[in-house]
Amino acid sequence: MGVGGLLTLVLVRFDPGALWMLPGLWQVIFSLGVFSSCRFLPRCSGRRGHWYLLTGLTSLALADTRALSPWSMGIPYGIGQMLVATILLFNAKEGQR
Repeated sequence: MGVGGLLTLVLVRFDPGALWMLPGLWQVIFSLGVFSSCRFLPRCSGRRGHWYLLTGLTSLALADTRALSPWSMGIPYGIGQMLVATILLFNAKEGQR
């Protein structure tokens, strides 16, 4: 979160024209956090990191005002959190057996 906040401050202060990249950059940074914590999470958690990386790079590839849309953050994060819930649900069911 700190890196995302600092990145936002730097772009706002020094290059406001590049603010359209923030949703994609935040998702890529978030994916790095997921990848770094994979060994502490259930085995399938890496898929969540791949999802955030894919959506972040897709958002950056849009390269126009659509990339700054609230939907470009809301939909990928919503789906990503559903992936987390699904992974944890199935992992919990396996642990009960």
